[in-house]
Amino acid sequence: MEPKEKKQKLDTLEIASSSLSKTHPKKKKKQKITSPSLSKNKDLVITSPSPAKIDVGEAMKKQNDVAIFLTGIVISSVAKNSNFVFSPASINAALTMVAASSGDEQGEELRSFILSFLKSSSIDELKAVFREIASVVLVDGSKKGGPKIAVVNGMWMEQSLSVNPSSKDLFKNFFKAAFAQVDFRSKAEEVRVEVNAWASSHTNGLIKDLLPRGSVTSLTNQINASALYFKGAWKDKFHKSMTKRKPFYLLNGTSVSVPFMSSSEKQYIEAYDGFKVLSLPYRQGRDDTNSNFSMYFYLPNKKGELDNLLKRMTSTPGFLDSHIPEDKVKVGKFRIPKFKIEFGFEASSVFNDFDLDVSLYQKALIEIDEEGTEAAAVAAFVRCKGCRFVKTLDFVADHPFLFLIREDQTGTVLFAGQIFDPSV
Repeated sequence: MEPKEKKQKLDTLEIASSSLSKTHPKKKKKQKITSPSLSKNKDLVITSPSPAKIDVGEAMKKQNDVAIFLTGIVISSVAKNSNFVFSPASINAALTMVAASSGDEQGEELRSFILSFLKSSSIDELKAVFREIASVVLVDGSKKGGPKIAVVNGMWMEQSLSVNPSSKDLFKNFFKAAFAQVDFRSKAEEVRVEVNAWASSHTNGLIKDLLPRGSVTSLTNQINASALYFKGAWKDKFHKSMTKRKPFYLLNGTSVSVPFMSSSEKQYIEAYDGFKVLSLPYRQGRDDTNSNFSMYFYLPNKKGELDNLLKRMTSTPGFLDSHIPEDKVKVGKFRIPKFKIEFGFEASSVFNDFDLDVSLYQKALIEIDEEGTEAAAVAAFVRCKGCRFVKTLDFVADHPFLFLIREDQTGTVLFAGQIFDPSV
């Protein structure tokens, strides 16, 4: 360990949902979508009681499986054989907020689709999961030595539209979203710029241009957004003096030279049939939530086997919980590349069934180094009318691998991604 720990660099930021609705004059007025999100941590305690019939533990397990399912869909659609990172948690939160506030005929159709997509039996179940994440996962632990977590939400609604009191109450009191009425009809571009500035300011400037040009127009009815900031430290930092450049092998048979972090300390590693899993825990605080955050690396034994590993992960219920290294083991060769990647996509090109005048944007960024991880994700929701017991294990991540950032008590996946070339 270094004599004096420096300020940790692990930042995870996430803007969870921006929702835009457009109106078409000749069509029947449709219900405004709400995709509120998560607000400042002190406001995150949601007091509405969870219905007694909801098994929150089982509901959380389903959503954690959905997170891996989403990862597989996005990778196969827009990130095949490329560096990639996104936040399943932000997409889940966005869809939950939309489903909870959809009302008219099209809203009911969208609600039904979301429930099916998230494999949930009811809105109450989705809200119970949201409540659990708010009260356990998204709790600031920085004052007690744990990760810094801050959450801020906002909603922008067209000023000429009436606001359903129950929807407004849902935004403010359940999802804890700030509310503003704006002029989309004549100042759409100004509002887009305002939302992007808001997104950037709440992600320490890491995520810019949440909403691309053309995504907000005079037909937009509503935008909802949520910013999540996470900053923590590895429980055991890597010594910078041990970081060396080594080859990382690409799928095309060539290699690139990149800096690899290394350690001779015991590590949480487990070997399975065809792949290994490494867990790197983050430093935890002394709080009442017992939350624990870790980064997981899923490394196939053979180069070029990442697709097969992903298929196993997405097709096996409970895969994450059944593939967690339980004990520290002695390491032989141990190397993890430092990397920084950014990825953005528009999810309507990914979720083919999403044809209900809805678009979902997301941008994410992640960087890991000797001290920890810095990550950010932005999602914009848009709706318009229209091998065990081995004493010593190697873990050399010198070929493509998958990774997750996860809260271990609830299993919540905050970020997921893959590395194909850490040099770019």
